[in-house]
Amino acid sequence: MGTPTQTIPSQTDQAPAPSSVPAPQRKIHTAQLVTAMLKASPHVSDLIFSPGRAPQIEVSGQLVELKYKGLECLTAQDTDLIASDIMGKNETPIRKLEQEGSADLSYGLTGVARFRVNIFKQRGSCAIVMRVIPDKIPGFEDLHLPATLAEIVDLRNGIVLVTGPTGSGKSSTLAAILDKMNAEKSYHILTIEDPIEFLHRHKKATIHQRELHSDTPSFALALRAALRQAPKVILVGEMRDRETIEIALEASETGHLVMSTLHTIDASKTIERIVGVFPLSDQQAIRTRLAKAFRFIISQRLLPKKGASGRVAAVEILKSTMRTREYIEKGEGEGKTLLDAMRDGTTEGMQYFDGEIEKLIRAGIVDFEAGMSYSTNAGNLRLEMADFLEESRTGEPSAGADGSTEIEIER
Repeated sequence: MGTPTQTIPSQTDQAPAPSSVPAPQRKIHTAQLVTAMLKASPHVSDLIFSPGRAPQIEVSGQLVELKYKGLECLTAQDTDLIASDIMGKNETPIRKLEQEGSADLSYGLTGVARFRVNIFKQRGSCAIVMRVIPDKIPGFEDLHLPATLAEIVDLRNGIVLVTGPTGSGKSSTLAAILDKMNAEKSYHILTIEDPIEFLHRHKKATIHQRELHSDTPSFALALRAALRQAPKVILVGEMRDRETIEIALEASETGHLVMSTLHTIDASKTIERIVGVFPLSDQQAIRTRLAKAFRFIISQRLLPKKGASGRVAAVEILKSTMRTREYIEKGEGEGKTLLDAMRDGTTEGMQYFDGEIEKLIRAGIVDFEAGMSYSTNAGNLRLEMADFLEESRTGEPSAGADGSTEIEIER
């Protein structure tokens, strides 16, 4: 099946020239084009411009082509023009694109939207991906975040990590936590981002936002400087390298609350990623420090909703307890895994992916097979849901071994 398409009015200044005459370089009004693309659907998450394709939007995880008259197929010149419009006279992304082959920056249209943009070279031409940043900072209720995460607002030190693949909502979750803290605490909050996404206004807290390249050359330098800027809370956009991780640990150990993200799929892989950055001789010391410093590891996956547009988040939560600190410091073993701790830690506010996916399937929010494809252990989850499968097949509640009927109680 081909990519879905929509046809919308022209955004070019000139009609195609006759074939006998060389076509002049057409002019593209990037702001008008971007505005029109956003209006194509209320659920646009990304805009993509790629040579050889029409402009595309991503809606609920699926790409949709928008066939503008005159822009049915973007050329390399078209994407170069759009990239140039977006970068304007900002020398940093222009230089990085030329020297490194890609550049990150923010882009805003007053009264329309803001975007996190990545422009990159491929096959000698430019391609552009623009992530839509909502104007309004989402609240806990908007994102349906577990109530346990509100505890982060009252933390005084340590490390909180939000992990997941690109586009899983990490930035939105951190923004919601930070906004709640901004409203409730008289703190100095400092963010270091690449680029700045959600714009936070001063509320009860005083909040400063620094952007990579325009305000500081690197996360590590900005984080080291932050230790002399008297913040209570530091948000680091991403734990990208060993130096950033090391300074973040140091900051958490000296009375700061540090929040950041990692592109890892769950809590166990997050610990492995952090420890694995360091030489083998240092890894045990890092495990010990991390075990003492971490407060929460929150992992997210976005699942497609059943029979409807939109997606729903499954959230895994690992909290700092005597048991989880021991498993991080000494390493996981048979019957002593972080997953075991999360499965047994529901009374402490912990939850694990497969348990949350099971709830979503039983509630009819997510299709069974879709849930399986996003699960951590599909085989085990299928066994856990044997009664649900039997009920779906027969249309009747399944009978237990003693002949009694099992009834699913809403949780």
